Amino acid sequence: MTYDPDNVFARILRDEIPSDRVYEDDEFIAFRDIAPAAPVHVVVIPRGEPATSPDGLGEADAGMVGRLVVTATRIAREQGLAERGYRLVMNCGEDAGQTVPHLHLHILGGRVLGALG
Repeated sequence: MTYDPDNVFARILRDEIPSDRVYEDDEFIAFRDIAPAAPVHVVVIPRGEPATSPDGLGEADAGMVGRLVVTATRIAREQGLAERGYRLVMNCGEDAGQTVPHLHLHILGGRVLGALG
């Protein structure tokens, strides 16, 4: 899938759409999801034009993805989720529930989330 520079996350990065940002650095931004699936639901996205989903990642992306996960765990701690636990989710494609074609990671927590499967 080709990257769409007008996807909602690209527009958030350009400040064309407001977001409730909880974290920002030179590589990533994180903001509260507008349709939260848990009491704490933060989305972490890379700046620029990353792969549209995890399926588009390659070896060259390994460092960025590692930093994405480390950044998400730091944000989870800052949001008070570390003691009780939280879930990190990356959806890949429509069948998995991916709605925005821009690589992103969800941080979910603040209640018992239940087992997967």
